[in-house]
Amino acid sequence: MTDKETVRLVVTRRLPFSAERVFDAWLDPRVARRFLFATENGQTVRAETDPRVGGRFTFVDRRDGADVEHTGEYLELDRPRRLVFTFLVPMYSTDAAIVEIDIARDGDGCVLTLRQEMAPEYADYKERSEQGWAMIVANLEKALAADE
Repeated sequence: MTDKETVRLVVTRRLPFSAERVFDAWLDPRVARRFLFATENGQTVRAETDPRVGGRFTFVDRRDGADVEHTGEYLELDRPRRLVFTFLVPMYSTDAAIVEIDIARDGDGCVLTLRQEMAPEYADYKERSEQGWAMIVANLEKALAADE
């Protein structure tokens, strides 16, 4: 990898829920607080969304007494197909990543594909980031299943 290559990661998962329900979960703070940036040992203490292009979101997960803020701006909202947003964890970096979520209908469910682009200097975090997003998507499925 050269120093100028953007780091790209992809997480794909089939979910047994409608594309609309999956799309809406990312934007509804009551649902999103249960899966988005929530950790097993943390507690979501703040979940705010302004679901419009140019709107921002903030989720704060309290981990071992420290508040970790996750923030971003919605760049594209095309219900129920696509969400694109910036993503930043100010505690760890001032560089925002771009996250794209595509949702395709698949029978009685849908397939969610999440892509993230990171600056080349974060190449060492690719695997960890993929694991984090995979956990988030798995927790999204659990959160939606719990609502049935």
